[in-house]
Amino acid sequence: MATKSQHSAAYRSVPPFLRTLRENAGLTQRDLGKRLKKPQSWIFNCESGNRRVDVAEFIAWVRGCGVDPGEAFSRFVKLVVS
Repeated sequence: MATKSQHSAAYRSVPPFLRTLRENAGLTQRDLGKRLKKPQSWIFNCESGNRRVDVAEFIAWVRGCGVDPGEAFSRFVKLVVS
């Protein structure tokens, strides 16, 4: 049986990283959802790994948290390579 890509070992560190970005920005799931024009449940599903976040969504997410996308990606790479 195939594993959904959002449940792969390689993707496992993405949801907590996204949550940390949001929390460090002082935003609730509802706050970030409003900024991204998405419901709170969408934010929850991304942070819990029920929904895979693509690159364009990652960029919107980090911008919504007030972080430069290049900086966020660099931090993420350092996190997963360490």
